[in-house]
Amino acid sequence: MIYEVRTYSIKPGGVAEFEKRFGEALPHRTKYSPLGAFWHTEIGPLNEVIHVWPYEDLEARTRIREEAAKDPHWPPDAAELELDTRSDIFIPAPFMRPLSPQKLGNIYEMRTYTFRVGTMGEVLKRWGECVPHREKFSPLAACWYSELGELNKFVHIWPYKDLAERDRIRAEAVKDPHWPPPTREFMVKMENKILIPAEFSPLR
Repeated sequence: MIYEVRTYSIKPGGVAEFEKRFGEALPHRTKYSPLGAFWHTEIGPLNEVIHVWPYEDLEARTRIREEAAKDPHWPPDAAELELDTRSDIFIPAPFMRPLSPQKLGNIYEMRTYTFRVGTMGEVLKRWGECVPHREKFSPLAACWYSELGELNKFVHIWPYKDLAERDRIRAEAVKDPHWPPPTREFMVKMENKILIPAEFSPLR
């Protein structure tokens, strides 16, 4: 299983219209493969939309995208709203549950860490040991590491009811001696986004 994470920078003021057009066209796209999640940024880099597509492998991705591109209703007619696009291919961490349609939270925190070259195997091992302790407080929605695009990236996504719950749970979690995983020694960069799921997002 792989996950394609597509990030679009949208013209200021255009996110709502982009989501509307995407949602209207989406039933035509999901005839070929399911959408995993769709969010827009609320805190962090603004005017971004992020959509996640699961595929069995790269060959399946190529075949499905070619089939979908023949549909006259896909992609959504929204090119004039887009400023920039980025696609990253991620592999799920061994301890990640597959994305499935479910309501987990009103906001999602996407944390992206860049680790030193050659350390990802140890990072995954240490995280795998620690995640069960963290999930005593709230579930892990997704966790991936990069395969294509910018390498050595590690993404973990956590759902919350609201920002107040996020602050409370994070404060409680760090009291656990098993959290956070001891990987800071390998870390190069940390980034953070707060995301809002679209009404049509399977993961909400």
